[in-house]
This record gives sequence, structure tokens and C-alpha cells, in this order.
Amino acid sequence: MISSKTQAKPQRNNFDFWLIATTAVLVMIGLLAIYDASVVAAARDFGDKLYYFKNQVIWVFLGLGALVFFSFFNYQKLLKASPFILFLSIILLIAVLIPQIGSEIYGARRWISVSSFTFQPSEFAKLSLILYLSLIIAKFENFKFKLSDIFIVFFLPVLAVLGLIVLQPDLGTAIIIGAISLLIYFVGKAPLWHFAVAIPAFVLSAVISILAAPYRIVRLKSFFDPSYDPQGASYHINQILSAISSGGLFGVGIGASRYKFASIPEVQTDAIFAIFVEELGFVGALFLISVFLFLIAKAITIAKEAEDISGKVLAAGIAGLIAVQSLFNIASNVALVPLTGVPLPFISHGGSSLVVTMASIGILINIKRTQ
Repeated sequence: MISSKTQAKPQRNNFDFWLIATTAVLVMIGLLAIYDASVVAAARDFGDKLYYFKNQVIWVFLGLGALVFFSFFNYQKLLKASPFILFLSIILLIAVLIPQIGSEIYGARRWISVSSFTFQPSEFAKLSLILYLSLIIAKFENFKFKLSDIFIVFFLPVLAVLGLIVLQPDLGTAIIIGAISLLIYFVGKAPLWHFAVAIPAFVLSAVISILAAPYRIVRLKSFFDPSYDPQGASYHINQILSAISSGGLFGVGIGASRYKFASIPEVQTDAIFAIFVEELGFVGALFLISVFLFLIAKAITIAKEAEDISGKVLAAGIAGLIAVQSLFNIASNVALVPLTGVPLPFISHGGSSLVVTMASIGILINIKRTQ
């Protein structure tokens, strides 16, 4: 009996090979997709067709550093530091709204530039909030959930983060963070009747945010009626749908996309899935979605196998982050939800998203390794 336990323990401490391998596959697909989709825009805007690709390669190495670091840094220590980490992320969310600090692009103030690097505080806020909420839920495990108490320590910080992100404005990210927060609350075994209050409040807040901004109403109109303003509000989604439909079953071939030639705005970010499907078709889309599902399933397995509540909730929160964001991006590309500019994890160009996602994978590895 003793020898069997000693043999089982090292096995449990091993790194999750399939989690690491799947992450590597997605990172490589992302680099190839960015190179392929962005060559035209990069040559036009920067005179260097490899501009976006080289930029993403730098972020891949930074992300790899984050993954390795968090694989070995005990997640319990990270959870203890999470109130400070969340406080720092809120300071950054406030700072990005200050004109002298935050960079405004296309009417949105979501980025902070430091030298030649630009990062997005809202991406950092996603992970910092997951860490903090996991800590709070773990502390409430043995106590009775009182809505007044949980509102102060759980929902109030969530509302603060959501409010600051909506001001940028970035409603898509705010919706994702709100959904993940409710997921963590559910996984933490909160009373179901609390959701009768939380979910309607969340939906009502999203509706008010849409109605308060005329451009969001226009975007919603184009979502329900793609023929509405075809050269304006509906242009982006119509081009994306045309690119996807032209891919057919097997695609037009790698590198043969026609829609990357200035047809789709910001093709290397939120619409990169469309170019991927155009070139590799339904089969390619099915493969990519299968890889994402496998990664999410591995994260859920780690959550189920975690021995403490904080590890379970943290792993579930990270699984939710990858799942919700992937679903939201792909759904927006096939017109199931309005376009909001949410990146596809690992695949879309964007350093902040990539580093945070790879850091999250590192935390999953750590949870698995230390159980």
C-alpha cells in the first residue's frame, strides 16, 4: 500500500504534457495565421510585411516566460497576493482613461504605451479578477453566504472593474468578465437564488450600456439586419461572412485568401478566424475548434481533480476565460452575436491577450503539478 502511494505521487506531480502540447499547437497556429492574414496590412501601413508577425513573436517569448514562471510559482501565494494584484489592475484601468497616459485608437482608450510596447490593462484585469474571486469564494466555503457580505467583497470589485472597462469603451470585454464572474460564483456553490438577482442585474446593465451609446445601437441594428448600412455599420460583418462562406469545405488554400487584401478591417485581430476558415474551410475550422475544446476539457479536468476549493475555482475560472472568449469571438465571426472586437485566444494579434492567456496556462500547470 505504501509503495503504491509513493509511486502515484510523482505521477501526480508531473507536468501535464497534453496541456503544454495543445498550448504549443495553438501558439504556432496563431503565429502562422497572423503572418498569413497580416502581410498585406503590414506592408501597406508599415512598409514591412512581417511587422505584425515579428511583434507577435516577441510577445510569444514574453508569454513563454510568464507560462514557465507561473508553472513553478505556487498558486496559493498568488491567491494571497490577489487583492494587491486586483488593486494594481484597477489603478491601470483608471490610468488608461487619462488622456496623457492612455492611447486612443478608433475612439477607444484601452491601451497604455511604454516605449515601443503597448499593453491593454483590461486583459490584465481578467486574470487578476479571477485570482481575487477564487480567493474570496474559498474563504466563504465554510461560511453561510450572505448576499450583503458577498456583495461587498465579491460583486463590488467586479462592478468597479466592469464600470471602468465600459468607460473605455469595451462592452465586449465587460460582458466576458461579467460572465466569468458569475461562473466562478456558481462553481463556488453559491446559493442558486442569488443568481435570480445577479443575472437579471447583469443583463439589465448590458442593455443600458447598449442603449446609452448610439454607435452600439447602430451595431445592433446591423447584427439583426446585415443589409442595414452595407457600406457602413454592416460592412465589417458582411465581409467576414463572405470570407467564411467562400472557404467551403476545404478552403481556397493556405496563403490564397482574397479578403485579407484590405476587404476586412483589422483582419489580424478579431476577424482572423474568418481568414483561417477562408483558407482552410470547414475542415480547418473544425480542427481549430476541436483543439480549443480539448484545451478547455483539460482545464476542466484539472479543476475537477484539484484537492482544495481555491484550486478548483481558479482552474474553472481560467477554463471559463478561454471558453467564453473563444466562443464569443467565433460566434461574432459567424454572426451569432454582434461584433465587439474580442480577440481569439492564442490566434489573434495582441500581446496583452497572449501573455495573460499563457500565464493562465502556467497557473493550470501549477495547480496540476502541486496537487
